[in-house]
Amino acid sequence: MSRINRAFLFDHVRQQLFGGKLKQSQVDGHSSLLDYWEGKHALKDDRWLAYALATAFHETAHTLQPVNEFGGVAYKTDRYDVTGSNPARAKKMGNTTPGDGVKYAGRGYIQLTWKNNYQTASNAVGVDLVGNPDAALQPDVAAAILFEGMIAGWFTSRRLSDYFSGDTSNWTQARRIVNGLDKADMIATYARTYYAAISYTT
Repeated sequence: MSRINRAFLFDHVRQQLFGGKLKQSQVDGHSSLLDYWEGKHALKDDRWLAYALATAFHETAHTLQPVNEFGGVAYKTDRYDVTGSNPARAKKMGNTTPGDGVKYAGRGYIQLTWKNNYQTASNAVGVDLVGNPDAALQPDVAAAILFEGMIAGWFTSRRLSDYFSGDTSNWTQARRIVNGLDKADMIATYARTYYAAISYTT
């Protein structure tokens, strides 16, 4: 697997995904993700990289910057807190104290959510995300969470190797790694676009 031709990748996705314009912040976001991949996983399957980039593109609303989950305190409390609409699920996922729903709501390139997942990510990336959840918004930490989580199956127990291995390429079903089949066809299109750019070598 050759080193990625970033100039080609940026030119390609600028036209295909960004309407002909890339902000510097979007270039920087891509660069953070590519730097992490090339530093840690360059010998792995490039389809994994393409799908991870497509996931970040979707989950950050095309900004390619780590973001907080949309929605205010009431929304996050209802959805994730032990005082919310599903206390049993909140407890199962580690959100046992009132306020945990907001504290451990989604952050990053992939919307890391729930205290248990923050702990898993802390152990894997060597950063105390339980004590300091906002550290998941740092680009290098967010990149580690995106890639390591999708490779190891932190989010739904599904992992990249389940969908991209050998002759198997399942761009649509790969959405199950993160969130069922929500927007699966759309994200599959993004991923194929990224893969076309990544596959180009000089």
